[in-house]
Amino acid sequence: MVAMNRASWNLFGVIGSKVIGIIRQLGAMFLFFLKGLGLIFVLPFQFKKILKQVYFIGAKSMFIILLVGLFTGMVIGLQGYYTLVKFGSEGLLGGAVALSIIRELGPVLAAIMIVARAGSAMTAEIGIMRISEQIDALVTMNINPIRYLISPKIAASIISFPLLTALFDVIGIMGGYVSGVLLLNINSGIYFSRMSDMVSMQDISGGFYKSFVFGLLVVTVCCYEGFHVHLRRERFGARGVSQATTSAVVISCVWVLISDYVLTSFLL
Repeated sequence: MVAMNRASWNLFGVIGSKVIGIIRQLGAMFLFFLKGLGLIFVLPFQFKKILKQVYFIGAKSMFIILLVGLFTGMVIGLQGYYTLVKFGSEGLLGGAVALSIIRELGPVLAAIMIVARAGSAMTAEIGIMRISEQIDALVTMNINPIRYLISPKIAASIISFPLLTALFDVIGIMGGYVSGVLLLNINSGIYFSRMSDMVSMQDISGGFYKSFVFGLLVVTVCCYEGFHVHLRRERFGARGVSQATTSAVVISCVWVLISDYVLTSFLL
């Protein structure tokens, strides 16, 4: 009996320590984000660094966004048609494709694709700078590493994520047009008229709100994991950077899905 009680207390202790550790990490990550956000507005403004990060996060992600958006729209158009035709409502396909992409799939899939392409690269870049002591060198030269490395990325995410989401939405709707109108012979006028009837400005703005939040979450998590790679159990070296990069991608995707549910609950 005594042994069982001790085992129970040990179990509660392990769970409690894990929960406390997660809360501490979330608090540290939030403070890290606030520092990076606040330093964006410190003079002199870093326009060149921000533009460079917009090019890296935004322009270089356009191809994968276009590709994924096109085939996502085509799949939704194909599946939606064969679902709606059972109820004699295939004319609603345009609205169904547009709502699915604008409200949910556009912001979420765009964010996940950016995590895979740009987020992982940011974590690896900052992690290598940490283990090679370049960040320590910045501190020695009295240069704030968060302002120099993190703030331009946060500012660029605020600009890039909504634009890439809009691009995903447009190409996804065109993908649905290819499947529904060109391949399945739905009338193009009905496709677009139903879309304009069913999609409201609230739906569009809700998708952009999500992309804005996703951008801040993704960049914060990826930069935090790379910046604090020296605090991991793996310590320094290639193994620590690889583990930090993997962790950043997984945590970012999980937070994108969690925040998507929370935001959807408020925006409905």
